[in-house]
Amino acid sequence: MTTTLTPTRRGALQLLAAGAATLALPAFAQWPDKPIKIIVTFPPGGSSDILARVMAEQLGKKLGQPVVVDNKPGAGGTIGGAQVAAAAPDGYTFMLSNTTPVALGPFTLDKQPYDPVAAFTHIAYLGSAPLVIMASKPSGITSFADLEARARKEGRLDFGSGGPGSIGHIHGELIKKTTGANLVHVPYRGGAPMTTDLIANVIPVGIDVITAYVPFFKSGQLVPLAVTGSARSPLMPEVPSIVELGQPKLVLENFFGLSAPAKLPPEMVVRLHDACNEVLVMPEVQKKLIELGIVAKPESTARFEGMVKEQVGVLGPTVKAAGIKL
Repeated sequence: MTTTLTPTRRGALQLLAAGAATLALPAFAQWPDKPIKIIVTFPPGGSSDILARVMAEQLGKKLGQPVVVDNKPGAGGTIGGAQVAAAAPDGYTFMLSNTTPVALGPFTLDKQPYDPVAAFTHIAYLGSAPLVIMASKPSGITSFADLEARARKEGRLDFGSGGPGSIGHIHGELIKKTTGANLVHVPYRGGAPMTTDLIANVIPVGIDVITAYVPFFKSGQLVPLAVTGSARSPLMPEVPSIVELGQPKLVLENFFGLSAPAKLPPEMVVRLHDACNEVLVMPEVQKKLIELGIVAKPESTARFEGMVKEQVGVLGPTVKAAGIKL
């Protein structure tokens, strides 16, 4: 018996076949087909938030879908970090990763909320910003050597940071561990109140990411002693790096990257990594990064993963040894 296909039946079968073919395509073939979210683990207005919005605007153009920024601050960055770690690896949820939610925050809690290496796909390194070790002008401390000498002479030296478990706090603990200088931490609720007390010489020393302090250095209200990168910062090229001062173990930079939940499909990793690197070399993006004190240096995904592992391996034990808790 021969079956004759009418035009209507033939069209229906063709539609079914086309639908089956679409379903058979890998998920990557349709990605992205809806807005993408980048979670920032800090409030709006800081370096991470500004960088995330710059990247989101340009990535949205390259990917053909809106990329929105969602701020989820708190608990040393682990609130936002845990949300990303628990998300589906479908290419719609990412984190503007940096040192705090990856190498610091998880180790300040009694129960670690996620493994900062295994819980994520660390896709693209965006750059880093050094910290600055600085002194109040009335303190009379004008160099890192002065800082060490004062701490030894007086038996202790107070230093401020933006809060317990902050990257500035951790660097002070590293100085103490590496040099033997007895630095005693004075925590503040952010960089602004610390700056006020530092200018007034309530505390003699402060440690924080360099970006916000350049105007105070140029006005002479604060004295920069060293930047904690392996090289000088373009924001303050006259300030020596900690390596120049003979302290390579004190190199510590706040990295910035794009990370996703673990097991993100390799095709998405490659596309996002390449798109990020294309954005980083745009002149307008370079200008903004310089303003933020971020040195952009495109790296391979493998190198970025290695950098994360290295920083976690150094800072995690330091946080635990110092007994820092949030």
